Amino acid sequence: MKNLFWFLLVLWFTITTLNAQEKFTLSGVISEDKSNETLIGVNIIIPELQTGTTTNEYGFYSITLPEGNYTVVISYLGFSSISENLELTQNITKNFNLIESAENLNEIIITDNIEKLSIKAPQMSVNKLSATTIKAIPVVLGETDVVKAITLLPGVTNAGEGASGFNVRGGAADQNLILLDEATIFNSSHLFGLFSVFNADAIKDLKLYKGGIPARYGGRVSSVLDIYQKEGNSNNFHVNGGIGLVSSRLLAEGPIEKEKGSFLLAGRSSYAHLFLPLFDNNNIAYFYDLNTKLSYKLNNQNSIYLSGYFGRDVFRIQDSFENTYGNSLLNFRWNHLFSDKLFSNLSLIYSDYYYGLKLNFVEFDWVSGIQNFNLKYDLKHYISNRIKLQYGLNSIYYKFNPGEINPTVETSGINPFKLTNKYAFENAIYIDNEHDISNKLALSYGFRLSTFSRLGQDALNLYENNQAVVFNNDLKIYEKAQPINTKQYKRSDVIKRFFNFEPRVSASYQLKETSSIKVSYNKMSQYLHLLSNTSSPTPLDVWTPSGKYIKPQILHQFAMGYFKNFENNTFSLEVESFYKTIKNRIDYIDGADLIANNAIEQAILNGNARAYGLEILLRKTEGKFKGWLAYTLSKSEQQTKGRTATETGINNGNWYNTPYDKTHDVSFTGSYNWNTKWEINTNFIFQTGQPTTFPNGQYVYNGISIPSFSNRNANRLPTYNRLDVSLNYTPKPTKNKGLQSSWVFSVYNIYNRKNAASINFRENRNTKSNEAIRLSIFGIIPSISYNFKF
Repeated sequence: MKNLFWFLLVLWFTITTLNAQEKFTLSGVISEDKSNETLIGVNIIIPELQTGTTTNEYGFYSITLPEGNYTVVISYLGFSSISENLELTQNITKNFNLIESAENLNEIIITDNIEKLSIKAPQMSVNKLSATTIKAIPVVLGETDVVKAITLLPGVTNAGEGASGFNVRGGAADQNLILLDEATIFNSSHLFGLFSVFNADAIKDLKLYKGGIPARYGGRVSSVLDIYQKEGNSNNFHVNGGIGLVSSRLLAEGPIEKEKGSFLLAGRSSYAHLFLPLFDNNNIAYFYDLNTKLSYKLNNQNSIYLSGYFGRDVFRIQDSFENTYGNSLLNFRWNHLFSDKLFSNLSLIYSDYYYGLKLNFVEFDWVSGIQNFNLKYDLKHYISNRIKLQYGLNSIYYKFNPGEINPTVETSGINPFKLTNKYAFENAIYIDNEHDISNKLALSYGFRLSTFSRLGQDALNLYENNQAVVFNNDLKIYEKAQPINTKQYKRSDVIKRFFNFEPRVSASYQLKETSSIKVSYNKMSQYLHLLSNTSSPTPLDVWTPSGKYIKPQILHQFAMGYFKNFENNTFSLEVESFYKTIKNRIDYIDGADLIANNAIEQAILNGNARAYGLEILLRKTEGKFKGWLAYTLSKSEQQTKGRTATETGINNGNWYNTPYDKTHDVSFTGSYNWNTKWEINTNFIFQTGQPTTFPNGQYVYNGISIPSFSNRNANRLPTYNRLDVSLNYTPKPTKNKGLQSSWVFSVYNIYNRKNAASINFRENRNTKSNEAIRLSIFGIIPSISYNFKF
């Protein structure tokens, strides 16, 4: 018996050793040949085993295979594919450089393999746009706009022309987590929504997650817009830029040390305000921003990055009013390779949003903002070809400045006033597993455990029954409660702490080689809230943390879809349906005062929200004509019931349309290569009008006409539609050295549709009858821009 035990032990050890010896790991980094810029999402295919992997956010890949001879195919959209025979008898580190080029003979076979992996992958509700695609989309005044580009995707809208932010699957703009090199952007717009803060020339990769969001992301309940900046060219010095009617941009990149280190410096600025004095106009409105990045490869196991962003908007009305606001970001990252199967990234991030207001006519200044310090540590463990683990931790410290007033002159009669600063600490750990169960079934599952601590502040109001809002039974309205006392806290005290377990799971089942069905579920928590009573964010809006009187928002989202590639992968079809609920969505009492309010809890009630819909995306990805057609049918509603049987709630406790509910949303984007010199681009948008509240009657009180209103958001603005066209002209398309240039001629809103931004009602002074006044922001706008690089 004893001998049998030793025999089985030796047999087990031998089999284990042989299995370990029979499998080896191929790993490395994939970069662009000209610039040595690492590439995200490159496909590494092993045709013999019908398996493969993709590069991560830093261009790293790892795949473990049995000992043998293989064909390794490296493929990435817009680059020549590489096919290389490899004998795998030991662990191999191999880097690849891809060259931009046209199609080759193996392209169809390679594309087949790539699309099989895409169809099989469990990730759904994700859209990716390249910088080339974004630049081709016609936009207002010819300035390339990342945010406007993603609103052409299914499930994504905004509040209309001149509106900042974007809305995903019926969610509010503050429910989107916007990341630039992992740092949080709190305001994504320049000039109150005319342009976005993202310089397309500096963008390397963009992904929008609408559902099935991986556990490494948290803190928002609608979507994640994850943008990475370029690292810079570590081989040669290059410059590119563009000159437009209202703004220009310039980007310079080059090596710090050839093939080891690089820098990138990009800047943009508008200058239309410089011409206003010619028309006796002393007003000013302009923006500028700066993107920077330093990258250095210490050795084969370690790389470091330092990236930053600084942007400001300035809006001035003569000498009486000046508004300055913008984001500042700084991120230091360290990539470390523990082994050919374990990759790590450590990030130290600082993010700041500043809002300043100079009111010279009343002789005081106003300043508000939010700062955060963020520590992230992420690891990706390539355990086997079927199991890939991602895990890590995240800690964020917040400082909220709700507002501060300072007089500009001693005789102003204004006393200095400071709203109480607020502080919070958010922590999370997560784990995600990508698991291929079989050749047809793939899963992605994990969880995020988040905690949020509202830290001590100078003074906190206390209310009877812990209710900062009370209901007046006589008038049937909500009113602010009067504090019964205040409590002082030390900074280290915890006023309120929240814990949330957030499971995430998605699955894909491959029906055929070209089609699959996918399902996903995710729970997410949001601890920060944007206080705004407008349909789109404005710079004056203030962020506030969850705490004693404001609860965190909790999301549950379910999605399922059908995905298919056809016509030799020339076309792809994505059909998704979703249903999501949000608990503790903040709502405002009627007549809520949100500006300079030191007791904001007195204007807020906690309610619920829900959204559901169907999204269809048809793409054409090959040939002279490329583009997509997107359609969304959806509903977005909110409800705030009374807390007791005698309270009416908001809108009598009934569900009502959110300001971002768009029943129908159709968008078409197309690009046609007429020849090597001319390219035609167009996009068309048709949307249901935005919900609003119109008066439904009036009454006279003491000789004054007072309007009465219908239920909240029971009316709509007229239907929105618009057609844009642009022509791209490249004089010398075959030139690849020296100065290369192109011209872009575009027309925004070509048939001059006067889309309503709002409708207001007033009494006509002459006829004494009521009339509706439509406000439209843009009509037809032609533009021209010149782009260059050398």
